Amino acid sequence: MILRPWRNEDYAPYAALNADPEVRRYFPATLNREESDAQAAGLQKHIEKYGFGFWAAEVPGIARFIGFVGLKQVGPDLPFAPAVEAAWRLARDYWGRGYAKEGAQASLADGFGRLGLKEIVAYTVTVNAPSRRVMERVGMTHDPADDFDHKDREPNDPNRRFVVYRKRSDEL
Repeated sequence: MILRPWRNEDYAPYAALNADPEVRRYFPATLNREESDAQAAGLQKHIEKYGFGFWAAEVPGIARFIGFVGLKQVGPDLPFAPAVEAAWRLARDYWGRGYAKEGAQASLADGFGRLGLKEIVAYTVTVNAPSRRVMERVGMTHDPADDFDHKDREPNDPNRRFVVYRKRSDEL
């Protein structure tokens, strides 16, 4: 897998990924093309500003774009901010092939190595077992005391509760 800056030709497959209800099942909604393009542009701007971010993921000889993997500054409104998060979102055709784990491991290594971070977090809705398994497989740990209700989710939303996983540089 190659993690690289975004290209204009990544926007269409990224929009298809974001329009897939299965890929977006833990999010409030799918994204239309305009929303997806704006998100991709924002991800690229984060990379340009900080020198790291959610990189476009490519698998040479298989696919020029399968989604994103990387690290990003979290928003200030999250209860564990300031922090840098590890995250991934892959097109459904590339699930279960080890790409999320491979990309997450590379991102953690970059964060603790080149970036000199002391801690990296990952978070997801409580019921997102696939992402939680990736977090655990890359050595992140969960403390239920960090769990929180996301402020942007309605009180009756079954995906309102989030878990937080952490990995510290001294745990390598």
